[in-house]
Amino acid sequence: MRTVRDVHARTVHAPAGAVGALLDRLGGADDPLFPTPVWPPMRFDRPLGVGADGGHGFIRYRVTAYEPGRRIRFDFTGGEDGWHEITVRPLGPDSCRVEHILHSRLRPAGAVVWALALRAVHGTVVEEIFDNIERVATGRVAAPVRRSPRVRLFNRLLWDRPRAVELPAAARLAHRAFPRTDFQDAWQMDLLPGMPQEPEAWEGVLRGASFPVVGRADTEILLGEDARHLDFRASILVADGRVTLGTVVRLHRTAGRLYFAVVRRVHPFMARLMLRRIHRRLALAAPTAGERAAARG
Repeated sequence: MRTVRDVHARTVHAPAGAVGALLDRLGGADDPLFPTPVWPPMRFDRPLGVGADGGHGFIRYRVTAYEPGRRIRFDFTGGEDGWHEITVRPLGPDSCRVEHILHSRLRPAGAVVWALALRAVHGTVVEEIFDNIERVATGRVAAPVRRSPRVRLFNRLLWDRPRAVELPAAARLAHRAFPRTDFQDAWQMDLLPGMPQEPEAWEGVLRGASFPVVGRADTEILLGEDARHLDFRASILVADGRVTLGTVVRLHRTAGRLYFAVVRRVHPFMARLMLRRIHRRLALAAPTAGERAAARG
């Protein structure tokens, strides 16, 4: 077993009470600190407090110590041995020190993953939390962290993947597109905090293909084209905290069926790829948690 201890600290020119009040909102619906939507949100099964169980992404932990406005300690769960905690200590009436400590015992394979990827990703996430603390508490960030090429690579590799679902009933434009449908499928992803909820923002899902918009509704946009062998419609539905890319197809004659027999083999891969790509692109372009909190005042 290898012991890892990783420490990050920053002086924030704001009262400890103000920074501590931000800390108390970690994991909540209006969390101003955790750097979403670029990283998966911190979520718990109950309000922040001792016993709250949750985590972010595939990192799971439980709150084992909580001093409101001062300190939160999380013990890793799911077979991991260790903990991490964040503290706020006053340095004077108008400044404080924010510190994050990670302490873990790793097996050899885990130590390799930590050295190659997780150390850089973890450090970036913590520094982005500090950026958000500064942004909300002081109105500016003196030296914002920059994501290294390695961190950007692992962010891309770890990005969530679309899941197959039934075409939602709410996708009314898609369901009414044809009197007869020969094929339909749908792929879905959760919206992360801060991502756009207007379907117009997701029109670029079919990037590179200039398909016209053939229908609009409050939560759905329908794109498509009629061709000699088949007619197709792509539905982009943004509702209930999710974005869904659905496809409906109507085939013409034997030639259309033969053509689509080939196309349907690559269609699921392309649909997943396009939805995942725009999902990440919009997340990277969205305001940070700190920027959203500052805008709300």
